[in-house]
Amino acid sequence: MALRARALYDFNSENPGEVSVRENEILTLYSEQDIDGWFEGVNSKGERGLFPASYVEILRNDATSTYNNNSCNTSGETYPDSRYANVPSGDSSFKPPNKVENFSKPNPPSFSTFAVPSQQQHSQGSDDDWDDDWDDSSTVADEPGTVGRYRDYEGNGSSTYSLSTTSHRGNAQAKGSATVSRNLNRFSTFVKSGGEAFVLGEASGFVKDGDKICVVMGQYGPEWQENPYPFSCAIDDPTKQTKFKGMKSYISYKLTPTHTQTQVNRRYKHFDWLYARLVEKFPVISVPHIPEKQATGRFEEDFISKRQKGLMWWMNHMTSHPVLARCDVFQHFLTCNSTDEKAWKQGKRKAEKDEMVGANFFLTISTPTTPLDFQEVESKIDGFKTFTKRMDDSTLQLNATVNEFARKQMSGFKKEYQRMGFSFKVLSQAFEMDQQSYSSRLNQAISFTGEAYEAIGDYFAEQPNKDLDPIMDLLALYQGHLANYPDIIHVQKGALTKVKESQKHVEEGKMDPSQAEGINERCNIISCATLAEIQHFHHIRVRDFKAQMQHHLQQQIAFFQKITSKLEEALQKYDNA
Repeated sequence: MALRARALYDFNSENPGEVSVRENEILTLYSEQDIDGWFEGVNSKGERGLFPASYVEILRNDATSTYNNNSCNTSGETYPDSRYANVPSGDSSFKPPNKVENFSKPNPPSFSTFAVPSQQQHSQGSDDDWDDDWDDSSTVADEPGTVGRYRDYEGNGSSTYSLSTTSHRGNAQAKGSATVSRNLNRFSTFVKSGGEAFVLGEASGFVKDGDKICVVMGQYGPEWQENPYPFSCAIDDPTKQTKFKGMKSYISYKLTPTHTQTQVNRRYKHFDWLYARLVEKFPVISVPHIPEKQATGRFEEDFISKRQKGLMWWMNHMTSHPVLARCDVFQHFLTCNSTDEKAWKQGKRKAEKDEMVGANFFLTISTPTTPLDFQEVESKIDGFKTFTKRMDDSTLQLNATVNEFARKQMSGFKKEYQRMGFSFKVLSQAFEMDQQSYSSRLNQAISFTGEAYEAIGDYFAEQPNKDLDPIMDLLALYQGHLANYPDIIHVQKGALTKVKESQKHVEEGKMDPSQAEGINERCNIISCATLAEIQHFHHIRVRDFKAQMQHHLQQQIAFFQKITSKLEEALQKYDNA
């Protein structure tokens, strides 16, 4: 018989993957075991999703009799399974806990896709499948305790060093004082990223000197310390290669970092693996999205060229980032010899077992001595949130406009100019029928004019590849960045919420001021890192869009000069006609 439960309170779903339930509604559960305080089940409407375990009680034995005899008990008697009901006996004033409102409304996954990194879902497919000896070990994302984009910092999926700790919760509980509550939604980005665990003082680990990341106070606020040894990396020479006696084919790209000048070969799946590691490691850094996978047409010339350009944009943003460019896993990707399988796999396993990820990542951050003003931080974050929403809307509009304009140039404009050219040629052929010697040069000039218009039609068809496609490539990259920022901002917003809650407890005399101070300090670290990342985004945005607009206008000028030159050449044909 299916496991059933009764809803004790109304629950309104706010995120994809959740399902609304109503008080006294009978629900069907998929399992009696809750995961991080959530059940998955089906409501009376047949809708499947997640709902808080504390909002329901499991019905034992016969569901109907249990409901009639026990569940409607309003006299203060014990419910059938009080560990889920969570209602104190005889306390009619008890109310369900408030549902935490999430800034970015993250997507809690269904349990069937529990361990799939959410930011990798965009690239799932059969492109460069992981079916050869390069990947002979499971990745961190496949291990128990991995949730969404981030690891689960509730004690699963990540061990921590015991050499240092920032936990103060135990002492506070021993004194009987109030503690900052945990988020009800354990699938929220703030929880999955490790941000909550860090703010509550539960992250611990030994930070090596090489792992330290410095945030400095710049002219416009916190910013990442510059890379003292900047470099770039070229990606070229995409080559089709085979293995297993030709049974498997793939495209290999040649990477040449300027700081080593040593060429290495990498496949798309290597980029995909690197992207997954970086997304997991850095909760408040926007890792650029790599070009999407494609199941068919992977060896067509146009697709290879487009993917190469996308990877070049991605690499340029990676090498430009003061933190990403220097991290061990990225350097391993750039410098490990292509033929040294043992060294590659050692570096790969080391990256997948990295302890300084998620919550522990924040331990590596060194901030300026003067703490930030949280009101000012909140104002800046809200302003950036508004900015990214407006930028996202405008990039979508521009991308659609550019795409339509390119389509018209390659089809409509080309066709119209060629029709004009054909018509001029028809007129020239008609004039040739007069067989007058003095009109032959005019006939030739008109015929040349027709050829000129046909050539201009070809110019229009070729031009988008030079000035419009690069704009669409840039917009695609930044749309990926903009998709990352709601999660990043949500982590910082969650930290500020904990600060406000701790301040309220201190004012009510329920929390020791030293514990609240610890929460403030840890929120300050998250805030510094978030503002530093925002500052970096603005810096590269100005750099990229300035360079791209200059390139676009230069190409447009050259294009119209080419057309003008062709028309002037046609005009000269009439001088001696």
